[in-house]
Parts: sequence; C-alpha cells; structure tokens
Amino acid sequence: MTTWLIRRLIQALFVVLAMSVIVFIGVHVIGNPVDILISPEADQAERARIIAALGLDQPLWKQYLLFVNDALHGNLGRSFVFNEPALLLIAQRMPATMELAVTAVLMSILFGIPLGLYAGLYPEGAVARTIMAGSILGFSLPTFWVGLMLIMVFAVQLGWLPSTGRGTTAELFGIQWSFLTLDGLRHLVLPALNLSLFNISLVLRLTRAGVRETLPMDFVKFARAKGLTPARVIFVHVLKNIMIPVVTVVGLELGSTIAFAVVTESVFAWPGMGKLIIDSINVLDRPVIVAYLMMIVLLFVTINLVVDLLYTVLDPRVRLEAKG
Repeated sequence: MTTWLIRRLIQALFVVLAMSVIVFIGVHVIGNPVDILISPEADQAERARIIAALGLDQPLWKQYLLFVNDALHGNLGRSFVFNEPALLLIAQRMPATMELAVTAVLMSILFGIPLGLYAGLYPEGAVARTIMAGSILGFSLPTFWVGLMLIMVFAVQLGWLPSTGRGTTAELFGIQWSFLTLDGLRHLVLPALNLSLFNISLVLRLTRAGVRETLPMDFVKFARAKGLTPARVIFVHVLKNIMIPVVTVVGLELGSTIAFAVVTESVFAWPGMGKLIIDSINVLDRPVIVAYLMMIVLLFVTINLVVDLLYTVLDPRVRLEAKG
C-alpha cells in the first residue's frame, strides 16, 4: 500500500511539472501585456525600465526557470496590476469560490442520488420519467441563462431571495464565510443551485444506471432470499456497489466546478476567483493567470489522489491490487 501511494505521489508530481510547462508557455505566447500596462506616451527609457522591472526582458526559458524556483519557495509571481503577490490575491478570493463550489457539489449529492435511486427503482413510473426528462434540461440549458431566470423568478418576481453578493458573513478560522449566517445562506442558495444543476443531472443519471445494472445481480437476489428488508438491500448492497462511479464523478466535478464557476460568479456578482481571473485576462496580468491555473491543476491532482484513496475504501478489489 505504501509503495502504491508513493508511486501515485510521484505520478502526481510529474503531472504538475508537465502542466506547469504547458500553462506557462501557453500564457506567455498570447498577447503582450506591455502594450496594455505601459502608457503609449512613455518614452523608450521608461518603457525599458518597466519591462525590466516586470522581468519581461528575459528569454522565455529563463522566465520559466525563475518561476519554478520561486514556486518552490511558495511564490507564484507578483501581479503586474496590483503589485501584490498573485498567490495572496487568489487566496483572498478563494474562500468565496470554494464555499460556492462545495455547496453546489453537496446539492448535487443531496438531490442527485435520491432522485437517481428512485428513478432506478421505479423506472416505469410517471415520476421517474419526469425526473429523467428534467435531467435532460440540466444538461442542455446554458448556465448563464438559467442564472438569469433564477434571478428573474426568485429575486425579482417573488422577492424570496437576493440576487447578488455574499450577504452578511461570519468569521471562522480567520476566514469570512456566508453559510454561517442566515443572510449569507439566502445569498448562497441561488448561485449554488445554478452551479449544481449540471452535476445534479450527471449524478442522477449515473445513480439510476448503476441501480438498474445492480438490481438483477445474483448477490442482490441472494440478499432478498435471505429475508433482508428492502431498505437494507437497497442502502447496504445496492447503493454501496454503485458509489464508485458516483465518487469518481463527484470528485472530478468538484475541480471542474471550482474551475468553471466564472460564469455563475459573474451572473450573481459573487466575489470569488472568477471575477479576478476575468479582470486579469483583460489586462494580461500573466502572474495572476498562471497562479490561478496552477492552483486549479493542484486541485485536480489532489482530488484525483483522494478519489483513488476512496476507491480502496469502497472496493476490496482495489485494496488487493494496491497491496499487490
């Protein structure tokens, strides 16, 4: 098991290193921030001084080596626009994005698994058919349009929920959170629901497919023949066996939800990393863009590693392979 874990950590390290090369080169070959950051009225001496101060006068390979050296010391560069560490700028806005993404993933689990379980147990019922038809809308409707409709209905027409901002926050572990206050929760509902609709549909369909595949299996028939209650058969034997694909999807979708929360944050004016990265792209603030993308890469790699570890808990066959 220890050897397997070490091998997975080494693989993760190589993935991060490869992605750092791709991200750094990809960001630095697009556009020229000098044209945006330096006034056209600046003379050549002033222009050269600023370029040297930003480190843009070095060849690309040397800029990358300097970036790697600084990254190993916890420094992902300094913002061209804010003149602050890029990692600090991202860290200041990360709690809002993490709170929104985790809430959206929890919603996808709380709604997707029960609805998928019901649709799998009673596939011919009218309710199950309605659930599956609704899941198609979750896949097909664009996020920005759904967000605008949620604002129109629940904020404008009914006036039940606020449409923008985080609302009142409370401090926990030195970080401000919305879910700790009633007003913050009211502000959190609409953007989290908007962000979770695709994931709800995905988890729902995976759960239904897993239930339909598992019910005819011999071990389920044997459990029923032993006289186990239907609830125990479903929640112990069926649900446990369909959790591996669900855990995989939920784990990967957490990273995707964090990475692609930009649209939802823009629609609902949620003060997370989304607005920061959009503003940074507009002015080609390369250190912030690179730092943001590397944080997303680290999140994906870490989530993949955690999912692999959860496999060993859910499936004994994976434990045996890991030991082997």
